[in-house]
Amino acid sequence: MTDLSAAHDDAVTDRHRLAGSAYSSDRALAARQSLYQWQTPRYDLPGIVAEKLSGVRGRVVDVGCGNGKFIERLRQDRPDLALLGLDIAPGILAGVPGQVAVADTTRLPLATANVDAVLALHMLYHVPDIPQALREMSRVLTHDGLVIASTNSDHDKAELDDLWQRAAGDVLGTERGPARISLSARFSLEKAPAFLGKEFSRVETIELPGTITVRDPEPVIAHMASYQAWADQHDVPFDATIERARALLGDHVARKGTFAINCKSGILICRR
Repeated sequence: MTDLSAAHDDAVTDRHRLAGSAYSSDRALAARQSLYQWQTPRYDLPGIVAEKLSGVRGRVVDVGCGNGKFIERLRQDRPDLALLGLDIAPGILAGVPGQVAVADTTRLPLATANVDAVLALHMLYHVPDIPQALREMSRVLTHDGLVIASTNSDHDKAELDDLWQRAAGDVLGTERGPARISLSARFSLEKAPAFLGKEFSRVETIELPGTITVRDPEPVIAHMASYQAWADQHDVPFDATIERARALLGDHVARKGTFAINCKSGILICRR
């Protein structure tokens, strides 16, 4: 789904929803992250980020750090770096190692030209004013600093979108139900270079396509159920649709042996 309606925009960026429900803990985020263990090829995203930071010395800030998967890896691989994790959701910061703070990406509590790299990994689509967030990242960067962003393609996990619409259609008694909400649509892999190009003269995109193949429906259902915070945005009974998707997926796996999901995400390396 790529319809950027006002209701979609508000739901994806609403701070109360994000901090109080969607990311009040890392449970939903962890469910989405865990699905990738069945992806081929397997991408070591924290490792890729660490490699891209190989020439960086000094201070690295992870804005929208979530449950700290990237900070945890950098603390292991790059103990020389001064790391800071920022997020608007206090609850999700509880398990993040090291120095963390609650902060808004559009008003970073950091001095100008004081950071050597900024990470914005799968989070900019949650920011109400993306251009302002990017201006803030540019402001706090040193002259030769870099920003590493990541997001999903508009075409990521189309099979899950189809499964949701089939399940929702069955619940509503129609051929196909309404599309499920897309978190990354506002700052997708296709849209990101235009946003980033207004603030940074060099933007390199690294595409990460793959296929998730499961023999058990439950990791897929857990991923779909992790959107519970946006249940009111789906125009269909959420729990009933999840249960119908479980039945449809169980039948598919019983007949075919596996269920495949085509994925496409990417990392963007930005310099002035």
